[in-house]
Amino acid sequence: MKRLHEFEPYVGDALPYLYDGGYEEKLRVCNVFAFHLFNDGPGEMEIDGIKHPIGPKTLVFLRPNQPHAFHIDAKHPLSSYNIYCDLWDKEHPLSGNRAFIYAPAPFSFETNRQAAMPTCADLDSLPSVFSLQSYPWLYESIVQLTRLFHDTLYYRDELVSGLMRSWLLGWYNAVHSRQPSDYRIVRLLAYLNENPEDRASIDAWAASCGMKRSYFHALFLRETGMAPKAYQHKLLMRRAANLLQESELTVTAIADRLGYPSIHPFTRHFTAAYGASPRQFRLNR
Repeated sequence: MKRLHEFEPYVGDALPYLYDGGYEEKLRVCNVFAFHLFNDGPGEMEIDGIKHPIGPKTLVFLRPNQPHAFHIDAKHPLSSYNIYCDLWDKEHPLSGNRAFIYAPAPFSFETNRQAAMPTCADLDSLPSVFSLQSYPWLYESIVQLTRLFHDTLYYRDELVSGLMRSWLLGWYNAVHSRQPSDYRIVRLLAYLNENPEDRASIDAWAASCGMKRSYFHALFLRETGMAPKAYQHKLLMRRAANLLQESELTVTAIADRLGYPSIHPFTRHFTAAYGASPRQFRLNR
């Protein structure tokens, strides 16, 4: 399995574009990786049959052979910056001569006509749609990369491909370390960080934020990248690790403090999170 730092990008094309509801925006697949950064909204982006809203500074990330369509009102065209690239094979790139297949034709490229896409959990963890509103440097970097692609006279490929590499690593960090901004979620997270053992229900958390359960769950996921109970579980395991390292409490006492009915589910959860049982973890501190 590849790690993201191993990728070798090659930017085949980078251009400003205007989506206006034309035929070429209908359901299709592309044979290379593509990034579409919209300056404004509204509109919709369909990816794998799911429609996502397009707003200001919305980034769309498409993998090779991933079905997608742009749903843009011709009366309200949307401008974007588009980047087509190879991420794993700069020696034999395809993005300089990208290809599309439009429905209803079968979505299938010959192997040598589709960009290399080795297994990479880091890349798989990146979302297909992401707002860059809170990350102005990531937005401006895409704009700058597009300009440099057309304006650079010397070493253009090396320059823009190097920028693409830095940008993608920066985006990965933004996705996996983003900070919540909604004050209701921020307030709840502060409480959970202090009281990870609180076993209140999701309904109770939603009520404390003044929201319905479904909206609370969606907002929490968008703000933190995790479901509410998964987030709490992460905090529980972190608190358990701290208690094992910094206190003389027995494992049973720690399990009880964290709200577990017995030591057995606690040991199972902790071992899954840290790859060692609580006792082994304490011995290795």
